Amino acid sequence: MNKAQACHLDDMPATGASSPEPAVDDGRRRIGRREFVALAAALMVLNSLSTDPMLAALPAIGAALDVAHANARQWIVTIYFIGLGIGSLLFGVLSDRFGRRPVLLGSLACYMIATALCALAGSFALLIASRFACGFFAAASRVLCVSIIRDKFDGNRMARILSFMFMLFMIMPIVAPSIGQAILHLAGWRWIFGTLLAVGAAITLWVALRLPETRAPANRRAINAAELAGSLRALIGHREGLTHNLASGIVLGGVIGYIASVQQIFFEVFHAPALLPLAYAGVGLFMVVASPLNGMIVQRFGARRLSRLGLLALAGSAAAHAVWIAGGLESVASFIAFQGIAMACFAFINANLNAIAMSPFATIAGIASSFQSFVTTTLSALAGAFIGHLFDGSVMPLALGNLVLPVMALALLNIGRMDQRTGCGGSERLGSL
Repeated sequence: MNKAQACHLDDMPATGASSPEPAVDDGRRRIGRREFVALAAALMVLNSLSTDPMLAALPAIGAALDVAHANARQWIVTIYFIGLGIGSLLFGVLSDRFGRRPVLLGSLACYMIATALCALAGSFALLIASRFACGFFAAASRVLCVSIIRDKFDGNRMARILSFMFMLFMIMPIVAPSIGQAILHLAGWRWIFGTLLAVGAAITLWVALRLPETRAPANRRAINAAELAGSLRALIGHREGLTHNLASGIVLGGVIGYIASVQQIFFEVFHAPALLPLAYAGVGLFMVVASPLNGMIVQRFGARRLSRLGLLALAGSAAAHAVWIAGGLESVASFIAFQGIAMACFAFINANLNAIAMSPFATIAGIASSFQSFVTTTLSALAGAFIGHLFDGSVMPLALGNLVLPVMALALLNIGRMDQRTGCGGSERLGSL
């Protein structure tokens, strides 16, 4: 093997009980850790770019496509996440069979076609259908990103990498609404999708030129019903892994509810539409700070402890927020502060719960990532859509959602701890998180 051309990540060793996937030499130069994390974050950024820049444009889109009810415009956001959840079932299985790179590149091409249809949509129905397709094919970027990381990392090390990846990912919400608002004013809402198309093309080229294949041919699995059923039984039967997955999906409903309703909050509650991009950026900064902090301390304190502390802090801050709103004290500044604290809590919750849920499944990482992304995204999309559609001209539905959902998640985690038996050898490894 030509060492200068080897395309692998052997400078990024996995840790934990399982061995990393062997390197695959496909003629590309070695990719370093920083570029790998940046590329993984860029793949995740597709999901943020597919929602955040258009928040300020929702009224314009609704007016152009004759959407009568303001709450119905939220489907432009939530249907994307539903497509993301359903698509998550497919791409991990395909990548376990055919490799990560070809599946990722094919899905990115389909994503760009669906995005072009969004830009050209002449009816709300076509826009919603195209948005669902965008989410469906963008699911590959999320699922395979986690699978590729799982190919190379395990346990707390995986949680650390995910934290730094989410830190880069969360930079986008700081700037995306401002970008969307600028495009809206300069060229109209359709060019927001045109910009998404250009960014998707750039990321696809980066993947094609630089991303290594992390799934070795010897480890690729034929697709058959018996094997899929066995993998699903292992995933569902691992109680602690499953409950962490369900808890992650439930609590992240608060994030989707926030994204779905934030435009109406600033337009209809605070009557300050011009402040939406700045406020959205201010809230995002809390997560940008919290994510690297989690990455720095997770190996010392463990993913399990930090995720539970995050859930408790989220429930406590949401309860205080609800009391504040009930007292008639809510303002733009208090909303940014309380929602920012909530987003910081999500930074400690999401990466750690995902790492714990994925840790036992090294040999079926693609299928596990697909299943767990399906559960997490579908649950969060449905919970978030429910919270968003409860919008009644106040912030109270969002605050109550951020209170109830982490309480439900903590209850699930307690159920998972009652029985840590596993058929995947995961109980010992989970115990070290």
